[in-house]
Parts: sequence; C-alpha cells; structure tokens
Amino acid sequence: MITINNITVRLGGRTILDRASAAIPPGGRVGLIGRNGAGKSTLMKVLVGQLDPDEGSIEMPRRTKLGYIAQEAPNGTITPFDAVLSADVERAQLLDEAEHCTDPDRLGDIHERLLAIDAYTAPSRAAIILTGLGFDEDMQARPLDSFSGGWKMRVALAALLFSAPDVLLLDEPSNHLDLESTLWLENFLKAYPGTLIIISHERDLLNNVVDTIVHLQAGKLTLYPGGYDAFETQRAERAAQLAAAKASQDAQRARLQDYVARNSARASTAKQAQSRAKMLAKMQPIAALMEDPSLSFDFPSPDEMRPPLITLDLAAVGYGGKPILQRLNLRIDPDDRIALLGRNGNGKTTLARLLAAQLSPLDGQMQASGRMRVGYFTQYQVEELASDDTPLEHMTRAMKGMTPGAVRAQLGRFGFSGNRATTKVGQLSGGERARLALALITRDAPHLLILDEPTNHLDVDAREALVQALNDFDGAVILISHDRHMVELTADRLVLVDNGTAVDYSGSIEDYIDFVLGRNQPKTGSRPKGEKKDRKAAAQAREQAKQIGKEVSDAEAAIARLQAQATSIDLAMADPAAAEPALRALTMGELARRRAQIAEELEQAELRWMAASERLEGQTA
Repeated sequence: MITINNITVRLGGRTILDRASAAIPPGGRVGLIGRNGAGKSTLMKVLVGQLDPDEGSIEMPRRTKLGYIAQEAPNGTITPFDAVLSADVERAQLLDEAEHCTDPDRLGDIHERLLAIDAYTAPSRAAIILTGLGFDEDMQARPLDSFSGGWKMRVALAALLFSAPDVLLLDEPSNHLDLESTLWLENFLKAYPGTLIIISHERDLLNNVVDTIVHLQAGKLTLYPGGYDAFETQRAERAAQLAAAKASQDAQRARLQDYVARNSARASTAKQAQSRAKMLAKMQPIAALMEDPSLSFDFPSPDEMRPPLITLDLAAVGYGGKPILQRLNLRIDPDDRIALLGRNGNGKTTLARLLAAQLSPLDGQMQASGRMRVGYFTQYQVEELASDDTPLEHMTRAMKGMTPGAVRAQLGRFGFSGNRATTKVGQLSGGERARLALALITRDAPHLLILDEPTNHLDVDAREALVQALNDFDGAVILISHDRHMVELTADRLVLVDNGTAVDYSGSIEDYIDFVLGRNQPKTGSRPKGEKKDRKAAAQAREQAKQIGKEVSDAEAAIARLQAQATSIDLAMADPAAAEPALRALTMGELARRRAQIAEELEQAELRWMAASERLEGQTA
C-alpha cells in the first residue's frame, strides 16, 4: 500500500498540492490525470523522493523498488542494447564479480542468484523491449549519440521497463512514441505484475491499462474506480450534483441576504436578522467544477476551392537526391480527413513536408492549386517560440499589415484574450504554447491543415476540444498522431506509409491495430517461399493455436474479473458507505486479507496470460 498523507507542496510562492491524500493498494494500476500545470509531475517527484513536501508524508513498504524516468535522456557511445542491460544493476554487478571471484562458495552463491533473477535471459528480454519500442537490430547496436532526443527517451523508457521495479511510475510515456510502439507499450503494461502509476492524456491507454483514476484538481486528489470513460461519467454526475447544490445554496443565500437587508433596521426583527447574517457569514460556498473558459480551438474557414487540392503521380521524395518514398499516387480533396499511419522513420513526416511544399519531388509529378494555402504544424514550431515575446507580439509579426482587431480576433479563436494575449510565452504551459502555434499556422485560413503530432502537450480536455475543432473545420486535414482516439474521431481515410511508399489502407483504425498486434492475421511462417506445410500439419497447428487462444481468452477474463473485485474492495476500504452490501459487512482487516488474496490470484492469472500469449506468438511466428 502506498499512502499519500495530507501532502502540501509550494513552489515559487504558489501552492501546487494542498493537503492531498490518497491510498494506492498493492498491484494498483492508477492513471494520474489533471489539467496541464495541475501538479501531476510534482506529485510524482514527491513519490520518488526527488522533492520533499512542505507538509504531510508518503508511506510505503520498506525496500519498495521504485522505477521512474529521469528528465535527461541517456547519452554517450554506449548502444541502446547495452544501456538497457545496464539498467539491471544487480545483474551487472554479479556478472562482474563472477569474472574475478576465486572463492568457490561465493561463486556458487553468485550463479544461484543469477538464476534466481533470470539473468541469462536478460539479453533476449532487452531486445524484445527495444524491438517493441521501434528499435530494429541495427538501431540497437548504434551509439546513443547518433539518435535524436525522442529516440533517446525511448531508450530510457526501455531501460525502466527492463528493470522491472515494484512500482512503475510513468510520466507521459507515449509522448515520444508512434502509434505502433504505443500499442506495444499498452500490451506490455497490461501484463505488468507490479504497481503502476501513469500520468497520461491518452484516453485509450487509460481505458485499457488502469483500474483507478486519480484526478488532481485545485491541489486535491480524488479517486474514481475504473478507466477514463468511467471517470468521465462519474465526473459528469458529480458536476450535475454540485451544480444542483450550488443553485440551491445560491437561492438560500439570496433569501438570507434579502431578509437581512429588509429587517436589520427594525427593532422587532433585528436579532433574527443578526442571526441570519451570522448564518450567511458561516455558509461555505459550493464551488462548481472548474472549467477553463480559455480552452478553445476555432480554425478559420477557408474560401472554397475546386477539387483536387493536390495530386501526386508516381512522385518520389527524399533528401540529398536520395528517395525515401517512391511511386506515390495520391489525390487530396478539399473535404478529406486523412490520417498517415506507419512507424516512425517510415517517411510520414517526409510525405507531410512534400504536401506542405517544403520538399520538391525528386521524380514524378505533384500538382497543386496556386491559390491553396497550407497550415503545417510540427513540434519544432512549439519549441522555437520566443520565450520573451507575448502571443500578441508573435501574432502581430505573423499578420503584418493587419489591423490590431484582426490580430486580437485570431488570438481569441485559440483562447488568448485579455491578459493571456500579453503573457510571456515562457510563462505559458506546454498546451498553451501548442495552441499558440496552431493559431499562428492558421492565421490566413488555410485550405489544408497538416498536423504532425499536435497532441503531445495537450491534456485530455484540450484534445477533445481539438477533435471538435477539426470536425468543424471546413478544409482538408492530414493528421499524424499516436492518439488513436483522435484518429478514430477525426479521420475518414487512412494512408499507410510503409515499404518506401504510401497507399490507402482499406480497413478501419481497429483493423490496423489488429494488424500491428498480429491479431486476426493469416498465419505466415519464416520458411522459404516455396516450402509449404502439408494439410495435416497445418490443421494440427490451427487446432493448437485455437487451444492456446482459448487459454489467452480465459486468462484475460479471469484478469478482468479479479481486477473488478479488487476495485470493489479498494472502494470499500476508501469509502465504506459507498461499498457493496456484501463488502460493507466486512471489517477492514477482512477486506485487507481478501484484497491480498485477490492480488495473489491476479498475479497467477497474469502469469498464465503471459505464458499463453508467448506460446501463441510462437505459433504465429
């Protein structure tokens, strides 16, 4: 059990956490959510001991092994493979000691411990994790200094996952991942046997991995059982209850104020008026759930254009005369909503730059209307905003020659009105800077929006606002995103960038997820093309795969059932009044014992799932 006891943290004169409390049971899978700047990363730093609270304490079992990614990415000439292996410090120390040890008894103890920690399968496990995060065999052997910052952070994530801590703390783990690696990470975390605390704005990850949402708002922590969708439902119900209570209190306050105003001067009613005035003074106001009125995206509508906007005919594009993509045959119309799929490094950004006219075709033809305006968003634009300038100064330069009213109007479309327009960019949150970048690229009402990972700095509410704005936008949209929720709600056409070209993908995003994860795919072996199994062997293999698949399904059902039972018990321990009748009758000790038994059964079910999944993967390899 991890217990957060009345934590208060003040930074720069501002209270970030205000007597925040929560209890996380062993094996809990917690999604820590809240608006940008609410203090989620601050709380995580308190949990790992990087930051001391001003008040309160953190309690957890002794010798608990915590795992948390440092802010700085790993560097040097070491390879990703060796960097991940070195994350298991005990294994590295034992192997080093074994090379120089001359004491037979001690050497026996070393090898016994190496077997106990599964040290000899470590290279295989490290390679599997790196492969899942997008590192092919060649990349695993390259020096870290040859990678970008995003890929280095993937190495840091791989090392953390490999170290297998008792409590795994992840702060936006998918920010540097593509969709394919995000799906792999989600499956990995589903099977993770320890306690998980994840800061994430990925709705699907929160729905599929966690069993409890901890919402951080106004310095306080509130627990909600279930994933993100369950949290949203409960939050809406709570908002409705608060709204009703606030309306009732406001009406009561108005009646009291009216009585005091009418009766204070009259001797016969002065005491009653004073009594009501005291009641009014002691009345604690009910605050409605906070909403950010500045959270808005409103893309200006372009003038109409006849289709097509862009046509590619056997086009090739690349760098330095070397093609990255070839045989490109694409047509983009004014009402298209296209998502580009494919692993990082396959050429999605290269194709986006071609369509934005930042690159010219090396071969073939690209035809585009001379009147077409393109708004192209990348993370580099967010990072390159001048910290000492205000949104108003940025927009004034970008809209040179336009009236101050037009400049202010464009900023207002994205929530920068009043004082927000004159706040230094360096004081804005990451989400606000992303909004400013979007405001800048859409200042001339583009016919085509190209958005390359626009959600990295946006919280869940901001992502929903962006989805709504894109669906209301009258122009064409090309989206590169690892947020499958956004892709599903925004795109009506999928283009797969793979094998040096880009082609329309005929299935849905769910079909593509199945394709990436190897579900519902034809079973293809690694044999030479001319070799085929005989019918009897193929039938036996199918039957065996079917049996293993049933084991996987049974284990998944058991995990779901046990997680639901664990959630019910956790709720009973946190709020006995809200518990199920059968659990309400149990003492706290009985609840704790039952919770521990379920945790043990859940661990066994997860081990069965992992074993069956590995056997099933071997069948399809």
